[in-house]
Amino acid sequence: MSVNIVHTYRGDLQIDLIAPNGTSTRLKNSSSSDGAANVIATYPVNTSGSPRNGTWQLKVTDVYSGDTGYINQWSIQF
Repeated sequence: MSVNIVHTYRGDLQIDLIAPNGTSTRLKNSSSSDGAANVIATYPVNTSGSPRNGTWQLKVTDVYSGDTGYINQWSIQF
């Protein structure tokens, strides 16, 4: 699972992958000590217990206020 998220302070972000059956997998916790910009990363995800067909969602939560960002791109491979 690959993500490319533009954000001025990546430590603000909490990232979850939501499977079609509603199962949520935490990819990244927020961290007040991570002040770098952007999240460009690959995360290992075990999808064996989730259906491949259906809508997969990437949920990104900015747990602090004061800056903005956007999901530039994300992908998952089975």
